[in-house]
Amino acid sequence: MGRGPGLGVGVATLWLSLVVLIPLAAVTLRAGENGWGGFWAAVTAPEAASALRLTLGAAVVVSIVDVVFGTLVAWVLVRDHFRGERVVEVLIDLPFALPTIVAGLVLLSLYGATSPLGIHLAYTRAGVVMALLFVTLPFVVRTVQPVLAELDPEMEDAAASLGAGRITTFRRIVLPNLLPAISAGAALSFARAISEFGSTVLISGNLPFKTQVAAVHIFGQIETDNVTGAAAVSTVLLVVALLVLVALDLLSRWGAKRA
Repeated sequence: MGRGPGLGVGVATLWLSLVVLIPLAAVTLRAGENGWGGFWAAVTAPEAASALRLTLGAAVVVSIVDVVFGTLVAWVLVRDHFRGERVVEVLIDLPFALPTIVAGLVLLSLYGATSPLGIHLAYTRAGVVMALLFVTLPFVVRTVQPVLAELDPEMEDAAASLGAGRITTFRRIVLPNLLPAISAGAALSFARAISEFGSTVLISGNLPFKTQVAAVHIFGQIETDNVTGAAAVSTVLLVVALLVLVALDLLSRWGAKRA
């Protein structure tokens, strides 16, 4: 019986190494093949730098929007009951199940030059943000929803009985309890946004210096046999994603201690 935990840890570590750590290490090593000077030249090349700026900027915007509206949607689903609630639940999970290239085709049909809605977002940065919002929609909703469902309403009732208004109750009682889940959802949204390829490749038009995101730029570098340059940009995205995940994890732990 004593070998059980050790064996489990060993199997988990081996699996993570094979699936995650070794491939990431291989990409990082490939990025440094030409030394620091070659790495820096690859990530600061005008086209690469433009793609990284667009990707990171769009990911920040998308994460903020997801936090606000994802929390709102989770609140409505938990605290309100209405007709069509199950339909909304299914729609929220749709981006998880739908292939991202199909999502890109759907968005291009809705917001392209022949848009039935009269909204033309194709080949614009707004279109890129719209695509990223579509694929990251579920993350904040699905992380906040179960925490909100388990939150004891009696705490809010007690605050109200003591004269606290709705805004004060939300800020002092509800928000601290939701902060870890919101931070986790925001981190997942950001990480998904900076790595997204399928939903953006069609609606963005892949226009360098305008709508080309980092994932599409990496694909283009591989097609031109510049694997080292592609690995360098990939490493930047990897480092940024890790830093954001660690920062938001620390924030969620801080929020959990204060809750």
